[in-house]
Amino acid sequence: MKAWTVAKHGGPEVLTHVDLPDPVPGPMEALVQVEAVGLNHLDLWLRNGVPGHRFHLPMVPGGDISGKILKYGPVPDGTELLKEGTQVILNPGVSCGTCEKCLSGNDFLCPKFGILGETQHGGCADLIVVPIANLIRRPENISAAEGAALSIPFVTAWSMLHRKARIQPGETVLIQAGGSGVSVAAIQMAKQAGATVITTVGSEEKAKKARALGADFTILYKTQNFRDELKKILKVLGKKGCEVALDHVGSDTFAESLKSLAWGGRLATCGATSGSNVTLDLKVIFFKNISVLGTTMGSKADFIRIVQLVAEKKLKPVIDQTLPLSQLPKAMELLETRKVFGKVVLTNTASN
Repeated sequence: MKAWTVAKHGGPEVLTHVDLPDPVPGPMEALVQVEAVGLNHLDLWLRNGVPGHRFHLPMVPGGDISGKILKYGPVPDGTELLKEGTQVILNPGVSCGTCEKCLSGNDFLCPKFGILGETQHGGCADLIVVPIANLIRRPENISAAEGAALSIPFVTAWSMLHRKARIQPGETVLIQAGGSGVSVAAIQMAKQAGATVITTVGSEEKAKKARALGADFTILYKTQNFRDELKKILKVLGKKGCEVALDHVGSDTFAESLKSLAWGGRLATCGATSGSNVTLDLKVIFFKNISVLGTTMGSKADFIRIVQLVAEKKLKPVIDQTLPLSQLPKAMELLETRKVFGKVVLTNTASN
């Protein structure tokens, strides 16, 4: 099969398009033909490297995958399986499935938890092998590209809002970087939960798109003073702070996200695209009874629910651009520019 691999960290030059042996499904595994792959910052981190984190290279990137089941490995008699040929979306989180965390619905806390494209080969290839527990039937009204725009950002946003911040109707939520994959999901989920949404964006064009998704207020962080604009918005709302803030930008925004919170507020963070080193004033946290909540990914059950909501048109994937899989280096370059709104999705023409 054809596949993109990262054998060492670096710039676009480390991405190589190679021939690899077709993977063979083992017990309780399925072979899936890849139809589309959505990119995330995780793929940039895999390529560039992250200080203090070890990736097992060479690695095929790509965690947000939709495709078609080709065949299964050995399974016990009586195991319920989707039919071969079924179109599926792959849950990107892989866990053991038998430990206490997995059985309690907290599979993302499993000691053996990993992510496709980070701890095992991802979907930037013609074929991929995954555990059968990671197969989710793709509803007919969700295209392959749309299915590949959901996985990591949507399940992460759901976990931040519902599992960690426990958002409530009537609350105000600040969502940093409103054009990112996680944030376009979070804007929709927060509105569905009955919250008022404030989001930051880099341009008026992105502001219009964020408002179309449901954002009530937008702050243009490149041209407007964040603190001044937030105070104006909170005054209109009759509040002194936000109950919830979501931050995956890191060092550029974390301090302001923390200051934006009301007494008893909750800040959920899932990443640090601008850097992970931040300075904290602990007095702000304990005097205001603020909770700082870290999260990575989410549960299989959450993702199944998300796919159902998308099929019911209550949530929608947001795709900025679709490119052929052969243009992975260009797609990563687009992601690095931070000019995209939503997802960059690669389609595998070899699967058609």
